[in-house]
Amino acid sequence: MTTTARTDPATDDLTQPPADPAGHEQVRPFAPDVPQAALDDLRRRLQQTRWPDPETVDDSSQGPRLSRLQALVEHWRDRYAWRRCEALLAGLGQSVTTIDGLDIHFLHVRSPEPGALPLVLTHGWPGSVLEFRHVIGPLTDPVAHGGRAEDAFHVVVPSLPGFGFSGRPTGTGWGLARTAAAWSTLVQRLGYDRWVAQGGDWGAAVTTVLAHMGPGGLAGIHLNLVAFRPTAEEVAAATPHEQRMLDDAARYGRELSAYMPLQATRPQTIGYSLADSPVGQAAWIYAMFQDVSDSGGDAESVFTLDEMLDDITLYWLTNTAASSARLYWEAMGPGAAGPPPSGPVTLPTGISMFPAEQVRLSRRWAESRFSSLVHFDELEAGGHFAALEQPALFVDQLRTTFRGLR
Repeated sequence: MTTTARTDPATDDLTQPPADPAGHEQVRPFAPDVPQAALDDLRRRLQQTRWPDPETVDDSSQGPRLSRLQALVEHWRDRYAWRRCEALLAGLGQSVTTIDGLDIHFLHVRSPEPGALPLVLTHGWPGSVLEFRHVIGPLTDPVAHGGRAEDAFHVVVPSLPGFGFSGRPTGTGWGLARTAAAWSTLVQRLGYDRWVAQGGDWGAAVTTVLAHMGPGGLAGIHLNLVAFRPTAEEVAAATPHEQRMLDDAARYGRELSAYMPLQATRPQTIGYSLADSPVGQAAWIYAMFQDVSDSGGDAESVFTLDEMLDDITLYWLTNTAASSARLYWEAMGPGAAGPPPSGPVTLPTGISMFPAEQVRLSRRWAESRFSSLVHFDELEAGGHFAALEQPALFVDQLRTTFRGLR
């Protein structure tokens, strides 16, 4: 999409896909071209940042450290190139289609292998389709990356409603079930009659709901996060290994998850701050890269500055801080349509537990919740952003999970 500068590039809707007033169900090519005025406005805001006092501790327990954010923002202001990220996205087959009244943006990369299995990858918050940049090539063209042709996938990566270049809902109701139903429609619209799905974070929740829905053609799922509450019996009988999982989850709830109840109850409140301050938006997302990756709190040891800033800038330029936060309200807060589906997932499922993921479960806990567990593994490295942190391990886990479902 080519757009032109408007009066206020900071607030105008610069990056949304063009409307489809006829309501046609076609898939339309999409190529975002953010106006230079919006990038100039971002740089101006970064130059005028008013910084808080530094933290009063010698670690990140109060949040991202001032020196780290200042270094990130200096790179953002003086060296970062959004046009490079635009070119990256342009090379990944972007499209948009209208489903249930909302424009859904997605990447669609077909494999050169005729027997490739269609695969839907769903990101979470504060992620985006960019999380999968390092795995799309090996998944779609395994031979070119040292793999086997029979492990090839056609890859579809949608942007969640209210995230990135997808439309921002103007009313309530876009929770997990509606999103999962939209994904099923998207796959059908692309002409696939048998497919698999994968997700982490909110993507795992959407994928799990898909499995409960059991749309025609969905052959199996893979998750790198399972949101679950252990029963009192499971807690009482926890092994030392399982107790470490419980301890990590408790620490996450106690020390690292303040963003969650805020976004679940007052997404509009935090939206004002994040929509107005790029440094506020950067700190809000950087905290997650720091806290839930396998980095020991040193985000730059795992992610490049550009990788983090690509994601942060996507949220900033699309003005999706509030609309993405509302997914928490829809799924967990006052807007929740009801409890998620209960009972065991009967669809073939693979689960990969990365060690720095703060909410993990053991194989025996998984077996009571997934009655057809075709793969379970606990990895030695990686965290919440598994596809970005450990792309080779992530790809191997998907190939192993779905190899028997082709």
